Amino acid sequence: MTTAPRTFRIAAVPADGVGKEVVAAGRAVLDALAADSGGAFAFEWEEFPWGCGYYERTGRMMDEDGLDRLKDFDAIYFGAVGWPTVPDHISLWGLRLKICQSFDQWANVRPVHFLPGVVSPLRKADDTELDWVVVRENSEGEYAGLGGRNLGGRGPGGEVAVQSALFTEVGCERIMRFAFDLARTRSRRKVSSVTKSNAQQYGMVLWDDVFRRVAADYPDLETESVLVDAMSAKFVLRPEDLSVVVASNLNADILSDLGSALAGSLGLAASANLNPERRFPSMFEPVHGSAPDIAGQGLANPIGAVGSAALMLEHFGLPDQAARLRNAIEATTAAGTLTRDVGGTATTEDVTKALIDALTIRVGSNHP
Repeated sequence: MTTAPRTFRIAAVPADGVGKEVVAAGRAVLDALAADSGGAFAFEWEEFPWGCGYYERTGRMMDEDGLDRLKDFDAIYFGAVGWPTVPDHISLWGLRLKICQSFDQWANVRPVHFLPGVVSPLRKADDTELDWVVVRENSEGEYAGLGGRNLGGRGPGGEVAVQSALFTEVGCERIMRFAFDLARTRSRRKVSSVTKSNAQQYGMVLWDDVFRRVAADYPDLETESVLVDAMSAKFVLRPEDLSVVVASNLNADILSDLGSALAGSLGLAASANLNPERRFPSMFEPVHGSAPDIAGQGLANPIGAVGSAALMLEHFGLPDQAARLRNAIEATTAAGTLTRDVGGTATTEDVTKALIDALTIRVGSNHP
């Protein structure tokens, strides 16, 4: 009896700049993985043309019914948003954040992974095993979108802007429990909470209180609470002491980019925006942004997008296939097939081909 392949419906949203190139590369790698799976699974893609170009034509970053069209997909595979002709706050809030917040993708996961063949600016990476993950609260905090601008009638120099952070006990607790549960799956069973409660005496004190309460339910794990400025130093000076770092929206956004830079390039950085309850589709995207300066030149690094695809496969319950993708990434970088951002000369197409070759020849399950 032949079992029908499990087909995953994926909404592809390449959006802007190099997002188009890396999503195309990621799709090619995923399709090659599916073709080499012996019929175990397949992908059904639908691509949406939203982004800054769409905004310039229509005045909207996405279709008015875009969320309704996305909600029944198994996942969203996102590229990057932003272009010089559209203000960043319009492009971000009109597409990426609209999807994240409307679909309650409250857990953002950003691994910091050091790859063979990629030179890190961190000398300690040469002889120390480093591997940690930043868990970012993705629904509230400093990016809650609360505030406004007023008093513009005062004239130039007289306007006032208020930007309020929102911390709720529910929001803090759920992201912290997510981080603790993740830490239980890792070899170093430790959770580091990032705070700034010495200066932010309301929201961050609530964060600290909830962290202490949640930590009491996980007596088997190490914990620490570190001020964000001290944590930024720790990323550089003592990264071997990190495993799972949980932080608010803004703090985790900044720290995860620092981690990726220490690993060699933002072009390597993968991320997942998860709705853990699976009431809505989750979204998987590289961290590097739209990079208008190199867009369309075949220079973009597709590894962040492929690493994000590995996170998507884990979300689908395919950890072995996710491991195959990560093995292919490591085989590719170890062989010296590197784009310009990590010191190489390979094109996006070169790296994509090397990843597919590594999947189907070197580390593919059909080729032991």
